Amino acid sequence: MKNGKRLDVRRLAVIGVLGAISVVLGMTPLGFIPVGPTRATIMHIPVIIGAIMEGPVVGGLVGLIFGIFSIYQAITAPTPVSFVFLNPIVSVLPRILIGITSYYAYKALSRIGNKRTTWLLYGIWAAIGIYLIRGLYSGIVNYTSVWPLLMNGGLLILTALMAYLTSRTLKDRALDLIIPTIIGTLTNTVGVLSMIYIFYAERFVQAIGQDIDTARKVIVGIGITNGIPESIIAIIIVTSVVTALKKRKK
Repeated sequence: MKNGKRLDVRRLAVIGVLGAISVVLGMTPLGFIPVGPTRATIMHIPVIIGAIMEGPVVGGLVGLIFGIFSIYQAITAPTPVSFVFLNPIVSVLPRILIGITSYYAYKALSRIGNKRTTWLLYGIWAAIGIYLIRGLYSGIVNYTSVWPLLMNGGLLILTALMAYLTSRTLKDRALDLIIPTIIGTLTNTVGVLSMIYIFYAERFVQAIGQDIDTARKVIVGIGITNGIPESIIAIIIVTSVVTALKKRKK
């Protein structure tokens, strides 16, 4: 079934492979990439790819694996804020929802069509380019390591390449991938931070050395600084991977 409501052997295999990729990303530096002034996680990207390619059930189950691994990490390699991820409402629920929100956003956009929104696509790519240029400038002015400069420069080149390729290969359908990817990424970032705010606001802020009286401001700030680079990385990877997979299916 194309809508992903039934599991078969192929979908179970896809769940296993994408879930394993999420785990590997979380266990290695590959899962966290310096971009702009912050570091972006890409552990949620297999969830989005699974949802777009195979439906909400596959996406949700890959998200479940991602969430369970977050609990495992919190137990085996604790940090000062790991206690928040011991709560499944923080670590698991938002990750399952990634697969659901990104899939239905993808389906909705596929039905609506985007022939009149090419300008929005170019605007998104331009905004990504501006953010990465800002990261390059910041890295040069406040130089501490060559790695962020190389990463931001590489991502800037890759962004330009992806903008060109998506405009040529996907044309007016590129937003079908970009918007769901942004929604899936924000589901992860906003979902996790919202649950942290509801259940652990003051304790979390205190654990990262901030004033507990500014808990809301601190958590919102984390969401903004993490959400932007995570969306950038996700857009680049998801559009390239899904485009390649769709070509192989034809």
